[in-house]
Amino acid sequence: MVNNHSIINNSAYAIHEDGECAVYQMKNETGEGTMIRYTVFTGIYLTYNDFHMQNCHSDFEANEDMLCIDHCNEGRMEWNVGNGAYLYVKEGDLKIDTRNSHKGNFEFPLSHYHGITVTLYFKEAIKSLSTVLGDFPVDLYRLKEKFCGTEESFMIRTQESIAHIFSELYAVPSKIKKYYFKIKVLELLLYLSALEISDEKTGHPYFYKTQVEKIKAIEKLMTKDLEKRYTLNELSVKFDISLTSMKTCFKGVYGTSIYAYIRAYRMNRAAVMLRKSKDSIAYIAGCVGYESPSKFAAAFKSVMGKTPLEYRKFIV
Repeated sequence: MVNNHSIINNSAYAIHEDGECAVYQMKNETGEGTMIRYTVFTGIYLTYNDFHMQNCHSDFEANEDMLCIDHCNEGRMEWNVGNGAYLYVKEGDLKIDTRNSHKGNFEFPLSHYHGITVTLYFKEAIKSLSTVLGDFPVDLYRLKEKFCGTEESFMIRTQESIAHIFSELYAVPSKIKKYYFKIKVLELLLYLSALEISDEKTGHPYFYKTQVEKIKAIEKLMTKDLEKRYTLNELSVKFDISLTSMKTCFKGVYGTSIYAYIRAYRMNRAAVMLRKSKDSIAYIAGCVGYESPSKFAAAFKSVMGKTPLEYRKFIV
């Protein structure tokens, strides 16, 4: 029998489910994603999220008091915070929210996202924690009020202490998972209960829908025809956005500068061609916007760590 917490959203379907672990899969025209969820205590779950897609849709609606703690290990996720504003969760970030506004579309600007979610359903979780540790000094309602009292979500940017807690969770031997998850979840709750948050919200820029739409249009234009090159001034004028806003928002959405992004995109496209075709290196260079094979070779090595010739020999 499927319990009330087994369905993550209507777009995901279970491919395995038992008392301790459930595996869910999502697929659409942009790719696919997998969520592997473990029961840590009754009402407390730990989920590994592995998405290789540009976007997905969630129909999940919270129908009880709950809190979710999301850690991003790799990639990037676009979070709609309401009122036409977006926040970007990047590698190392921790997001805490109530899931009250979880229904809708989620974007992954880099087409991949890997991380962990710890989910607490209060009614059952409180009983579980009191049973395991009768005097456990964490009040889940106070924790929710502390981080989400005035807003539905709270962001903590990369910190060594957060990295320490989660890094060990990405490589847990199967035979100790059941018990190790319990220890790490308790450690996480204790850490968050003691965390001072007075300065945690500074330096977390929001980007607005009109800006984000222009930035995505810029990325689409640049990657559509790699033989064509654009200057920043040309892009600024074409999309009616100031240079400063364009640079800042592009880095916010995609995590790097415009030039670094398109260079990496070109080199990854070239790498695919080197793997899948027997075309000359000079021809491939031209396809990704380089008239000079020597300049292409230098750029390829700076991104991929090998010259095009070395890369092709390595994969044969």
